[in-house]
Amino acid sequence: MAIIVDNDTRLVVQGLTGSEGRFHGLRNKAYGTNVVAGVTPGKGGQDVDGIPVFDTVAKAVDEAGANTSLIFVPARFAADAIYEAIDAGIGTVICITEHVPAHEMLRAYTYFRPKGVTMIGPNCPGVLSPGKANVGIIPAEIFTEGSVGLVSRSGTLTYQIGHELTQLGLGNSTIVGIGGDPVVGSSFIDVLAKFEADPQTELIVMVGEIGGDEEEKAAQYIAEHVSKPVLSYIAGFSAPPGKTMGHAGAIISGSSGTAQAKKEALEARGIQVGTTPTEVAQLVAERIKA
Repeated sequence: MAIIVDNDTRLVVQGLTGSEGRFHGLRNKAYGTNVVAGVTPGKGGQDVDGIPVFDTVAKAVDEAGANTSLIFVPARFAADAIYEAIDAGIGTVICITEHVPAHEMLRAYTYFRPKGVTMIGPNCPGVLSPGKANVGIIPAEIFTEGSVGLVSRSGTLTYQIGHELTQLGLGNSTIVGIGGDPVVGSSFIDVLAKFEADPQTELIVMVGEIGGDEEEKAAQYIAEHVSKPVLSYIAGFSAPPGKTMGHAGAIISGSSGTAQAKKEALEARGIQVGTTPTEVAQLVAERIKA
């Protein structure tokens, strides 16, 4: 098994006819993801490498059976694309678009959250279940199928740790990049709960970074609700206080949101924190072999 995307994923790419949507949509298809449709208003009836394009997500659902949406549209249209996918009955929405205004995402969050929709992003690399489906921009060729669940706020750190695991002969059940914005569709806790319920996942790696308190909340949740071993890595120990580093969500105030504070919160609940991505992979290998 896996979480969020798998062999049953039937993908519609919102923005398939754009350069980014086309490039990554076709990469996802080449990996083996069942890409059943694209959506670009006004371009219905066309196709992209044999993938039919519809004017609306509703038509993609009705005529192609889409159940998962990948959003590659400009930031000013991203929130509307999320609403459209949800209103069409899509159960999983993954938004890669960055620079989506926080207030628009906050309104969208209050809309989709009560509906039970799984929302990943925005400003994220997507979700990969090796050997099953790749939905987003994750370089799937550096990952292998296995039993390690990986959830991260950082895309590139996700790639590095996944590659380190592959080099050690280990694989992943699912890799989830939740995104680095202040308001995202799924938290660490949301994804941890899915991994806890997934039979394929034996161990979980959580990659955090400075800013906010999501890692501290996750630490408490893990202590109370997660029975599987969890290892972590926190990026940003050298970041100056009060400065945004890379992601919009990576801003700290005083001692709140610092890498040290997050590390202490995790370790206080028995969660081992690696100092480098390489060390994290080695710790995973040691834990699995034990």
